[in-house]
Amino acid sequence: MRVLMIQALSVEEPSREKVYPIGIVSLAGRLLEAGHQVDIIDMNIQADPFGALKEKLLDFSPGVVALSLRNVDPLGNKTNSLIPPFAVTLRLISAISPPARIIVGGAGFSLFPRRLMQEFGEIHFGIIGEAENSLPALVSSLDSPPSLKGLCLRKGPGEILATPPDRGFDMSRYLPPPRRLLDPSLYLECNSYVPPIGIEAKRGCPFGCVYCVYPGLQGKRLRCRRPGDVVDEIEVLWKEHGVGRFHFTDPVLNIPAGFLEDICREILRRGLRVRWSGFFREDRIDHRNIGLFERAGCECFSFSPDGLCQEALDALGKGMELENILKASALAAESGVLSVYHFMVNVPGENEDTVRKGVRLLDRLYQLHARKKSLGTVVFNNIRILPGTPMELLARSQGITSPGSDLLYPVYYNPGPFDTLRYRMETLHLQKNVFMWQEVR
Repeated sequence: MRVLMIQALSVEEPSREKVYPIGIVSLAGRLLEAGHQVDIIDMNIQADPFGALKEKLLDFSPGVVALSLRNVDPLGNKTNSLIPPFAVTLRLISAISPPARIIVGGAGFSLFPRRLMQEFGEIHFGIIGEAENSLPALVSSLDSPPSLKGLCLRKGPGEILATPPDRGFDMSRYLPPPRRLLDPSLYLECNSYVPPIGIEAKRGCPFGCVYCVYPGLQGKRLRCRRPGDVVDEIEVLWKEHGVGRFHFTDPVLNIPAGFLEDICREILRRGLRVRWSGFFREDRIDHRNIGLFERAGCECFSFSPDGLCQEALDALGKGMELENILKASALAAESGVLSVYHFMVNVPGENEDTVRKGVRLLDRLYQLHARKKSLGTVVFNNIRILPGTPMELLARSQGITSPGSDLLYPVYYNPGPFDTLRYRMETLHLQKNVFMWQEVR
C-alpha cells in the first residue's frame, strides 16, 4: 500500500518555531517494516502548504493518507484555532485523491476523536493515542479491520465507535525516526526558542496537575527507553545529520530518579559534544545531578512550576512546595545555565494576597539570576481548558463552561476580577528585563 504521512499545520504563520515531526517519521518506519511504500510531507515547513500538499498527492497517488493533528490551537493565550486549516487539508485530500482512505491521529485528534469524526466526514478512520501497533495493522486490513487499540470507525449515521487507546507500548521496542525519510537539516535554522529536533526518551506522567492531558494521552506509568538506546539516537543525529542541539520531548525529563543521570553519563563517556534542553521537575534537582546535567550539555533548564505561590501550587495539583522551586532556581542560577520559567495566572482561588505572593516570587527569581544573568524569560499563561482533565470539571462546576461548551476551540479559565492579571505580570517581567539587564541612566 502507498501511504502518505502528513503533518498537519501545527503553528501559526509567520511563526518560525517549527518542530521536527518525530511521531509520523517513527510511524513511517513501522509502515516500511510492514512492507508498505511511504512518503512524508510536513506542511509546517512549506512556503505554500496547500500547494505543496496538492503536488505531493498528485505525484505519489497514495492509497492511504495518514494525517497527524498534533495541536488544535496554538495555546499561549491565543484564541486562534488550527481546526480551519485542518478542515481545508481534509477537503483537499478528498478532492485530489478521492479513492484514498484517510486515517487521522495525533495528540490533537486524540483529545477530540468523536467530535472531529462527526464534523468531518472525510475521515475514514481515527487512532487515539499510541499508534505503533495499530496503524500498520489497520493499513493492512482497511476493508475489515480487527479490534485494534484506539481505533475509531463509523458504524452508522452519526455513530462513532472507539476502542480504548494504547497507553502501554513497550518503549524498549521504540523505533527511532528513520530521519533519511525527512531531512533534519530542513529544520535547523527555524527556531529561536526551543531546538526543533526532538528526542523521546520516555512516555507517561505520574503527576496529577489539574489542567494537563499527558496522563490521559500517555498514561501515568513511566515507560522508559534504555539510556544507551537514547544516546545511540543522539549520536546518529550528531554524527550523521550534524544536529548538535535538541530538545527532549518527555513531559518531565528528570524522572524517574537516575534515568536522565544515566543518559548524561553515557553522553560524557562517548564524548558527544551536544547541547540539549527539556522540562525539569523542580523537586528532583539537587547539588549532585545539576552539575552532571550541565557537564553533559544541558543548555536550558525549562521549569514549569505553574504556581506563583503555595496556594496556586496546591490549586493546580502540583504536589510540590514553594521551597522546591526556590531551591531549584538557586541551583540553576548558580550553574549559569539559562533558565526559563512558565507560570499560570488567575488560577482557581486567586486573590489579592496570592497576587502579592506571586510578585514576590518573581522578584526573588530575578534576584537569584541577577549575578550571572542566566534568566532566559518568564512566560505567563492562562489555563486552557481541555477535555478529560480535572480543570474541565472545575470550570463546569463554577459555571465558566457548561456541558455544551465546545472545547475544541480555545476556552481559557480566566474569570473576573483577575482576568487581566496576566498583563500585569507581563508588564512587571518586561520592566525588570529592561531595567535590570540594561544600563538605564
